[in-house]
Amino acid sequence: MDARWWAVVVLATLPSLGAGGESPEAPPQSWTQLWLFRFLLNVAGYASFMVPGYLLVQYLRRKNYLETGRGLCFPLVKACVFGNEPKAPDEVPLAPRTETAESTPSWQVLKLVFCAAGLQVSYLTWGVLQERVMTGSYGATATSPGEHFTDSQFLVLMNRVLALVVAGLYCILRKQPRHGAPMYRYSFASLSNVLSSWCQYEALKFVSFPTQVLAKASKVIPVMMMGKLVSRRSYEHWEYLTAGLISIGVSMFLLSSGPEPRSSPATTLSGLVLLAGYIAFDSFTSNWQDALFAYKMSSVQMMFGVNLFSCLFTVGSLLEQGALLEGARFMGRHSEFALHALLLSVCSAFGQLFIFYTIGQFGAAVFTIIMTLRQAIAILLSCLLYGHTVTVVGGLGVAVVFTALLLRVYARGRKQRGKKAVPTEPAVQKV
Repeated sequence: MDARWWAVVVLATLPSLGAGGESPEAPPQSWTQLWLFRFLLNVAGYASFMVPGYLLVQYLRRKNYLETGRGLCFPLVKACVFGNEPKAPDEVPLAPRTETAESTPSWQVLKLVFCAAGLQVSYLTWGVLQERVMTGSYGATATSPGEHFTDSQFLVLMNRVLALVVAGLYCILRKQPRHGAPMYRYSFASLSNVLSSWCQYEALKFVSFPTQVLAKASKVIPVMMMGKLVSRRSYEHWEYLTAGLISIGVSMFLLSSGPEPRSSPATTLSGLVLLAGYIAFDSFTSNWQDALFAYKMSSVQMMFGVNLFSCLFTVGSLLEQGALLEGARFMGRHSEFALHALLLSVCSAFGQLFIFYTIGQFGAAVFTIIMTLRQAIAILLSCLLYGHTVTVVGGLGVAVVFTALLLRVYARGRKQRGKKAVPTEPAVQKV
């Protein structure tokens, strides 16, 4: 069984073998350009920081450094390795949804419109730009086809740097709960988040954006699986039912949609493997973040901690590969790419703030409905702008997926009706 699965992965990394489809527009020129090789190279780069750091943390814990440590580095080591576990009187409770006495129905409607518009503009723009950057060419002329941007890790770094700056400024300007989590614990969520983002960008080289959106919608299934494995959670019957409907809808879309103009069986398999990697890593990220919220931190503190380690990992890996300067040179050669990458990062960072504000004002159910509608609109926009085709059965599959998502919102709302609302913190880094 293991050998057969390995054969599938190897097949997915190979260039098109001519099985009934046109070759991809830009097939890999050497084995060093295959996505599996670059994935392993990135993982090796992250491991060169993660493994020594983990061993150092374990050494300091065994030596009881918290009791015996001294010197200028002690506060830094304490924050990174041991944290500052807040005592009961020091805990700052998470604020419930802010509904002031002056709020009127018309003001609430205006705030809802503001939140919905901010989320839609941020993430619809992000989706359109993501597809443009990863599938389009830059510098094309009448005599030259231009060149494609290929380094997904550099794009992840740009997103994380701006998100780190935005989160840091927000933490400085707005009072936050006392931070108690050991900083090193963010590194696990950072690692899985960087890998999920890399898989997401890389997958667009092999599958269409609508396929990617449907795969994201179906990630509730592995999230539930990770929840049982990581957090030992139990789920209701309606959660399993809607997860099954989502699986059916995604299968209808994937099996019925016509082939993309530049697709082949090999490239499509590569895209599906990468999407599976994205879903698996993202599911781990969400569950690990849920566990970290036990330290009573705010979402923006989580955003800062995760992005801090994400920047360290990606910068280190890019430097080891000698790819950081190459990405900067590509930006220098193509100002259009620099603008697209900057807008992509701005949309990602400020979209996160809209997520926090929307959930704080209206709750997770309203936020989920807005984002579900955003996914449907994103598929429509992609089809209109980039010419993707969706068959009738594929369209029905999309409808089944989004109907199941809305049913989940409705069922969760009924379950919580009559219960006292408990303020929750949303998991961050959804893009």
